[in-house]
Amino acid sequence: MTASMLIFGTIGIFVRSVSVPSGILAALRGFIGALFLIILTYILKKRISFKAIKANFIILLLSGAAIGINWILLFESYRHTTVAKATLCYYLAPIFFVIISPFVLNEKMTLKKLLCTFAALGGMILISGIVDNGFNQNIFMKDDWKGITLAVGAAVFYAAVMVSNKKIHDIGAFDKTIVQLITAAIVILPYSLSAETISATSINPKTTVLTAVIGILHTGVAYVLYFSAVKELPAQSTAILSYIDPAAAVLLSVLLLNETMKPLNFVGAAMILGAAMLSELPGKTKDLKK
Repeated sequence: MTASMLIFGTIGIFVRSVSVPSGILAALRGFIGALFLIILTYILKKRISFKAIKANFIILLLSGAAIGINWILLFESYRHTTVAKATLCYYLAPIFFVIISPFVLNEKMTLKKLLCTFAALGGMILISGIVDNGFNQNIFMKDDWKGITLAVGAAVFYAAVMVSNKKIHDIGAFDKTIVQLITAAIVILPYSLSAETISATSINPKTTVLTAVIGILHTGVAYVLYFSAVKELPAQSTAILSYIDPAAAVLLSVLLLNETMKPLNFVGAAMILGAAMLSELPGKTKDLKK
């Protein structure tokens, strides 16, 4: 689990280094990642259950489409704001899941979850820099704010994926992921081909290698590690360890990309991650102690 989260935490740095448009990069990620998993299932002699896929087909398509849109928005956000800010705003997804779940999954909205929601939204305000700029209206025109908005949009669609996955039953992790990745790539492709173009200068060995790394390492390998860990770990351990991802992303963005964060940004980061983590912890003291 730690290895998968560290891999996920580096994706922003790789995306920033690739000159391919966000949509095309996201589509390539889906196709390469799915192909890697298909080859791996053959090597491991795992059988793809087409019966299980058929039973969950509609919800798999919807969740795959949400993943595709989520990737485009997230990759584009990396190009307009810092990797640290984009990643932290993206981690509002668990909070959006908490907001959506009472309406879609009939889950109860508790006082703890409500307070976590407000804390996370307050953290997003601090991350955005509005307070640092004295609520200057010009901040809404800045490129940084555009990146933050895109990251929040990505979080909304990832929350939709989380809801969709709750409704998928009796299907293997490999089967589910392969269908979702292929669907994501297919959904993205028409938009990418019509709205984006690749310049001849962007097709070079560096771009090819980095794109392959994003597809194989950050998608295929990372998902295999993640699903292998999920089967062995309690749900709460999985939830808590998932926050290695944003912590690594923030740290690496400072060390490798020379990105800076102000004190209020760090307070906002603590509010977002703390609220998201607390919302996933069990309510009963004895369960929490265990």
